[in-house]
Amino acid sequence: MKGRELYLSLLDQLLFYWQSVVSVGDTICEGKLEEKGWLPDGTEIAVKQLSVKSTQGNREFFNEMGIIPWLQHPNLVKLYGCCIEGDQLLLVYEYMENNSLDGALFGPEYHHLKLDWPRRLKICVGIAKGLAFLHEESRLKIVHRDIKGANILLDRDLNPRISDFGLAKLDKEEKTHISTRIVGTIGYMAPEYALLGYLTCKADVYSFGVVALELVSGKHNLTIGKEDQFFCLIDWACHLQQVGNLMELVDEKLGSEINKVEAERMIKVALLCTNPSVAVRPTMSEVVSMLEGKTSIPDIVST
Repeated sequence: MKGRELYLSLLDQLLFYWQSVVSVGDTICEGKLEEKGWLPDGTEIAVKQLSVKSTQGNREFFNEMGIIPWLQHPNLVKLYGCCIEGDQLLLVYEYMENNSLDGALFGPEYHHLKLDWPRRLKICVGIAKGLAFLHEESRLKIVHRDIKGANILLDRDLNPRISDFGLAKLDKEEKTHISTRIVGTIGYMAPEYALLGYLTCKADVYSFGVVALELVSGKHNLTIGKEDQFFCLIDWACHLQQVGNLMELVDEKLGSEINKVEAERMIKVALLCTNPSVAVRPTMSEVVSMLEGKTSIPDIVST
């Protein structure tokens, strides 16, 4: 079967009639993967609605439908299918019991999860493995473009799943970079992409580094405090590296249970990932190897 025929066949298999998606609430928050429901066989699902009247909504819908079905990995969210009913574009995903990493760390108190050190390390390594698959192992080479805590979902066992491929971009192997419109989330975008539209897989590596710093510190990357005081987690981490006190970055909630060797390793890898120089940043497979202690971390001090 040729590529286009296979693609159309796959889309046909993924198309649901809305009546077959049962027990979903009457109101679904547009653009958010929040509404819980069930398929007739009892499978729990999450439904995301995009606006058919919005150019952005249409683009994201067809982008996700064109990318996710081809991607099968334990650290990527699974897409069951879609519904196109009237002016509603609905994407049907597997349900993630523990919502997002962002909610677990920074959301309302009822969303907070007890993330001890082994769980945080497992989440970090899982995200890295998912990105390594997208960049290096998948048949399609994908740049996600919007890696952040809100797009990392957690299953029942707190395994991370990368979600929201609405902004993802195919990275054609014959090109060294992609000049493109700039989309993403402030605070997580690599500087060369945010300023110049220069997009490679290393942009995702930078975003991953930001998320890793948030995981180990329990703090948002960007915060505006009282009297408009501005806090940047990356700047603070770089300062602590320069003065030789990286452990001050670690979330105080972790207490004495922290594995200092693993924590310092994660911080050093995160700082390598967020280096301003694209050439200095590692690939995601190298990140996995460093996080697991299989390879050494280059001794580069961030500035």
